[in-house]
Amino acid sequence: MIQLSRWKTTLVALALVVSALLAYPNILSPQQRASLPGWLPKNALNLGLDLQGGSYLLLEVDVPAMREKRITNMAEDVRVALREARVNINGVQREAGGVVVSIADPAQFDLALTTIRGLAQAGASNGVAERTASRLSDNRIRYAFTDQALNGMGATAVDQSIEVVRRRIDSLGTREPSITRQGTDRIVVQAPGESDPAQLERVIGQTAQLTFQMVDSENMANWQQTGLVPPDAEVLQDELGVPYLIKKRILVSGENLTRASVDSDQSGRPAIGFRFDGQGARRFGEATAANIGKPFAIILDGKVISAPNIKSAITGGSGIIEGQFTIAEASEMVNLLNGGALPAPLKVEERRTVSAELGADAVAKGGLSTAIGFVIIVVFMIAAYGFLFGGISVLGLLLNGLMIVAAMSLTQATLTLPGIAGLILTFAVAVDANVLIYERMRDEARAGRSVVASMDAGFNKAMGTIVDANLTTLVAAIIMFIFGAGPVRGFAWTLTIGVFTSMFSSVMVAQVLLAYWLKLAKPKKLPIAE
Repeated sequence: MIQLSRWKTTLVALALVVSALLAYPNILSPQQRASLPGWLPKNALNLGLDLQGGSYLLLEVDVPAMREKRITNMAEDVRVALREARVNINGVQREAGGVVVSIADPAQFDLALTTIRGLAQAGASNGVAERTASRLSDNRIRYAFTDQALNGMGATAVDQSIEVVRRRIDSLGTREPSITRQGTDRIVVQAPGESDPAQLERVIGQTAQLTFQMVDSENMANWQQTGLVPPDAEVLQDELGVPYLIKKRILVSGENLTRASVDSDQSGRPAIGFRFDGQGARRFGEATAANIGKPFAIILDGKVISAPNIKSAITGGSGIIEGQFTIAEASEMVNLLNGGALPAPLKVEERRTVSAELGADAVAKGGLSTAIGFVIIVVFMIAAYGFLFGGISVLGLLLNGLMIVAAMSLTQATLTLPGIAGLILTFAVAVDANVLIYERMRDEARAGRSVVASMDAGFNKAMGTIVDANLTTLVAAIIMFIFGAGPVRGFAWTLTIGVFTSMFSSVMVAQVLLAYWLKLAKPKKLPIAE
């Protein structure tokens, strides 16, 4: 293995040049990085929450509330479908996982069952029905979610919430947020550099559920006089506290929204422009065409934003939402709508703020500990193996650190305080490989072998142990990365990168440099054999 191969020399030189280019932006200021030519890399290390300060939130996804909401929508779908089929019902009673419909006329039972089963098939996803309709008695039908659908709601809600939260935080300009699942229904949010946790919590926590529903003008007078709310309606208020009687049926929802933007109304006041997709535009056009002259309500998170009268059919699929908005409120609302609606409410279980001063102190101490660890390793290697072999290990160690910084900059990985610990551990593992190689060389030389044979045997016979040790470390790092969260994943990612770079630096670099030494010095005796 000890031979001066051109491809090995080229590979080491290429690794040095590429790593230097990728790591170089880390010593520049943001302004200097921005002024670099376009062909040069500009990515620098991202410091984690514990190194640069920021906000930490532990959120719980309210899965039961989401299930209740979906069951409510199910009940309204049944009422509307049976009304359109002219089936008379005595009522719709909610139960765990679904509803029970009581049919007024037994002669209409088969029509009702067929209609509800049609609803169940219409809601099928990928050919798999999420809802079932079954006969309970001669006049009662159970319409409910399947057990599989109910069990899958929680995991789906958490996954969707993570993506929505990520888009909302990105709209704030927070760089490299860490958003991870914890347990079955919790989400950990770490936003480095975000100094206003109240704003972060406000933007994350709003469900941003936009709906367009009709005002129940037919029953308005009776409701105002008696206070009785029809079963297919509900009372909602606007921001001034004015109550409205709103039909529960949703004409169009934010799921059909493709874009929201800050706009202005006819008076020049801030407003929110919106555009629907093809399905939303069609449903919105049909709904407005069938209700000309009637008021309809634009509702956001359970509050009536406005309730204008429909003057004509709106078929273009776009419009504006007028209200008492400021520019800042309209901009925040647009970010929420473009980020998407949360499938379920989020409850803040824990909030924590790390100051920038504390982060700077962590950076200083982390840098100091890394420097101390590096110096100890350098002193040990030179004391144990001399300036030649120990110096070669140190050069490999420097390249190893450069490659780690380059790899983390390239992948835009976030460096945390535990990540610095992983970096120090990586240095120790890299030197451990050199120790194994050198000790094997020493044993072979003391057994009477020549310099070249001893060095060749050192690399060959130590390689199995080196691979085994690094493979074990890699498996442990992968397990920590998959099942860990936050700081644990930062440690695991740094350690994973370090496994590959240390294998290269401790073996390949040592081979190339020692081969050059053999070629130039032509030694008669191995220096470390004494």
